Amino acid sequence: MTPEAFDAACLALPGATMTIQWGDDHVYKVGGKMFAVMGGAVGRNGFSLKASDVAFEVLSETGQAVPAPYLARAKWLYFDDLAAQDDAEVTDWLHTAHGLIAAKLTRKARAELGL
Repeated sequence: MTPEAFDAACLALPGATMTIQWGDDHVYKVGGKMFAVMGGAVGRNGFSLKASDVAFEVLSETGQAVPAPYLARAKWLYFDDLAAQDDAEVTDWLHTAHGLIAAKLTRKARAELGL
């Protein structure tokens, strides 16, 4: 997946926004809460995202991803090479990450975002 495709996949999700933080990392949010980051502390071509409990265990145990620095306790994963990932699979993970974070927003915030 290319960085441009990652941007497009994130921003296509309802209510998603992107900010540049921590230098030049692209931080994707819904309702002001992060669901994905492209860049990351470990490497410039990697990405992190919120994962379900099952995905966190499976992807980290198989070595496809590692627990994200600073966010592992919140079930975030870090992938070190965006280019090596399948577009459809990453898009699905992003959809799930967005949904997990959006579900924790207040009913009012979800309504304001059209969720």
